[in-house]
Amino acid sequence: MKIAFQMDPIESVDIEADSSFRLAEEAQARGHDIWVYTPDALTYREGRIVAKARPVTLQRVQGEHVHFGEEVECNLADMDVIWLRQDPPFDMGYITTTHLLEQLTPDVLVVNDPFWVRNSPEKLLVLAFPDLTPPTMIARNIDQLRAFKEAHGDVILKPLYGNGGAGVFRLGPDDRNLTSLHEVFSGVNREPLIMQKFLPAVAAGDKRVILVDGEPVGAINRVPAEGETRSNMHVGGRPEKIGLTERDKEICAAIGPLLRERGQVFVGIDVIGDWLTEINVTSPTGIQELERFDGTNIAGLIWDAIDRRLAARA
Repeated sequence: MKIAFQMDPIESVDIEADSSFRLAEEAQARGHDIWVYTPDALTYREGRIVAKARPVTLQRVQGEHVHFGEEVECNLADMDVIWLRQDPPFDMGYITTTHLLEQLTPDVLVVNDPFWVRNSPEKLLVLAFPDLTPPTMIARNIDQLRAFKEAHGDVILKPLYGNGGAGVFRLGPDDRNLTSLHEVFSGVNREPLIMQKFLPAVAAGDKRVILVDGEPVGAINRVPAEGETRSNMHVGGRPEKIGLTERDKEICAAIGPLLRERGQVFVGIDVIGDWLTEINVTSPTGIQELERFDGTNIAGLIWDAIDRRLAARA
């Protein structure tokens, strides 16, 4: 097959951690042709979706992990599979790419499905499952946010469309910074903020559960660094081996059918204690850590799911 990855520059990735690299590596091992392009290369022109893309050959040698062929303008309708894999922020630039890629469906399989990526932002999709999530508020109004904090005392405040732990603040019962933080965020954009009740269980880790076509295939635990509230690996969180609890399986059973129905083949959910906090569909991570801990070819399971979807459409 011809496979295209819409992603951040592949030459800059950490090959020991990057999930896009691992997915491309597995596709190459299966004999597929791999092409890469960055989101700014995506173009609509007179009824066609095209991109300046380069064929690549990969090897697991950091710094020499990618060899590029000649850049050409590809008609993306000629691809069999396109991966939507650039990192957030989930801004209008990101959203525009989902609209353009949607023009290629259903003739080309875009993973994850761009329509539902656009309509399922990480911190908003969880609102469909209020029984699984901690007390949550999404608001821009400072009085509403202040009342929620007064009700719950210890809270987490973060941007609605952020990623990687950036801009995440814990505000304890005696913290007086809410108004100042609200002013800072309001000066940056017009988006609401999300506030959740702080979960002390995060000290033991923030679990990333990987789902493939709606089914859980394993989990890693991300433990915050000393003195940190955030457990994201981008900010020093330490991954460790962990299994799935009955509560994890219950959460996955509740959300899995919806993810599968919406074409979200590769999803990473965040679970703290017994609570679902995020459903990551834009550019989830964790494949390589899980493969090392469990010895399972997670990238292979993802490609198997893609093969099944392609076969069902044939």
